[in-house]
Amino acid sequence: MGAYYGHLHKKHLPQRKDQSTVFTGIVQGKATLHKAVRREGLYTYEFEFPTDQSSTETGASVAINGTCLTAVRIDGTYIEFDLMTETLRLTNLGDLSEGDEVNFEHAARIGDEIGGHLMSGHIHDVAVLTHIERTENNVALDFQLPPGLRKYVFDKGFIGVNGASLTIGAVNKEGFRVNLIPETLRVTTFSALQPGDKVNIEVDPQTQTLVDSLERLLPRYLEKLTAGA
Repeated sequence: MGAYYGHLHKKHLPQRKDQSTVFTGIVQGKATLHKAVRREGLYTYEFEFPTDQSSTETGASVAINGTCLTAVRIDGTYIEFDLMTETLRLTNLGDLSEGDEVNFEHAARIGDEIGGHLMSGHIHDVAVLTHIERTENNVALDFQLPPGLRKYVFDKGFIGVNGASLTIGAVNKEGFRVNLIPETLRVTTFSALQPGDKVNIEVDPQTQTLVDSLERLLPRYLEKLTAGA
């Protein structure tokens, strides 16, 4: 099975009454951190993109390693972003050095094809790469999740890893495994990952809502059931 779950279920972004920013989880390419200015409580990063970005407007949303950032300045192939303290705390962006590559995706527009699953660009936490298994035609990556996120991960479910919509290949007590096809490795930064590296995680919002709702409602239901017995 390919790394992008959505390659099996393609659809288009529907009309929305609100203007919420969404991403599809299909990484569009790799950008390079060209310049980093670090100030107390605020980092400013300038990334170099592989193509001209003049069509991107100031204020537009771009996912960098899955993190929704706002473009504050565009100059040819370069886009500049400001990163606040909370973003640096929850993501791996604070660990970047000049010259490092990141995954990027511009926000989806009405009518765009959804090749992955809808993502918000709001990172829940980071996971740690614990093991790499390479075979002739693909690569398997094992990640350790923070305990609070493990309940949202299910075999063959969705998960956002550094902005890529991936299918969960297997689940264990501490995390999950994903299997990456050559095309995914070519387009993304996953081929450069090493054990110990951190990746940004966005859990599937529908799964999160379902699990949280069951946790909240099931005890009440069982209490009523027991009382009526």
